[in-house]
Amino acid sequence: MIDKWPVTVPGMPGKRKRNVYVYVPDFYEEGMRFPVLYMFDGHNVFFDTDATYGKCWGMKEYMEETSTAMIVVAVECNHGKNFARLKEYAPFTFEDEHFGKIPGKGKKYMEWMTQVLMPLINEKYPTLTGRAHTWIAGSSMGGLMSLYAAVEYNHVFSRAACLSPSLWTQPDKMLRLIRKKKMEEDTVIYLDYGSREMGNHQAMRECFSTCVKTLMDKGVYTASRIVPNGDHCESCWEEQIPFFMNTLSYQRD
Repeated sequence: MIDKWPVTVPGMPGKRKRNVYVYVPDFYEEGMRFPVLYMFDGHNVFFDTDATYGKCWGMKEYMEETSTAMIVVAVECNHGKNFARLKEYAPFTFEDEHFGKIPGKGKKYMEWMTQVLMPLINEKYPTLTGRAHTWIAGSSMGGLMSLYAAVEYNHVFSRAACLSPSLWTQPDKMLRLIRKKKMEEDTVIYLDYGSREMGNHQAMRECFSTCVKTLMDKGVYTASRIVPNGDHCESCWEEQIPFFMNTLSYQRD
């Protein structure tokens, strides 16, 4: 079952409502409770008809085929003008030759997610609450935001999947944040990057490897991959679902 309902995010550019998609396992029965995976770019997660480029991740099919006992909450991005999505998904202000100056509104967005959306989800759906049962995932700028959320809001999210994270926007600030923040010893972070997209931004390979090393030095359970012939697109990210879902859900007692 997938519910779809509109929300507004105060403090973000534009006033247009966007959709929240909530997947609940079809085998749900009264009394069952499930952990929750929050995802960015929700319009690209479940349905080709809603996806920006006509191809979604196919997350619904994966969840059903694997009978994964988890709720997935995917929030549509801001489609407003003047790079509204970049502003919403930028933890830090950055400048780029193509986009100009992008004021980072990622902190305000995460405050909305953690203080407004999450209590609403916990009220409406059969969730397992608490940090251990709350994860986050995304790709590109959403991958960057997932990393930011796992670090800055480590008291909320215990595990994160960061696919093709846009570390190039402000690598020094992200690394400083990782180094200074206290993170719980059970934190799990999955990161990947496509081999074909490495050349999209200068020194991306070094940036990615430095981020991975910094997380490992911090004691985070870190899983990293360079996806062979991986591209920056939904069809490639869909292929990585088994890798990051297995990493996030793995538990050895």
